[in-house]
Amino acid sequence: MNIRCTMDPISWHEVSNLDTAPCLYEGDGENGIEIYFENEEDRQIYLALGQDHRIVLQSNDSDDYVAEG
Repeated sequence: MNIRCTMDPISWHEVSNLDTAPCLYEGDGENGIEIYFENEEDRQIYLALGQDHRIVLQSNDSDDYVAEG
């Protein structure tokens, strides 16, 4: 499953023009997250945070899993 995040994780503003917004994809192609940024500066700040501060996706494929939130 791929997830598209259109809220800039640095500015917390919604990114409206996805065609021109800087983007970062983290994942293996089949499962991952596509993160959009308001500008290249925010993307660079996010990258400078390093792996320890990045968005992490975890899933639960069991039949009794109920998503919360």
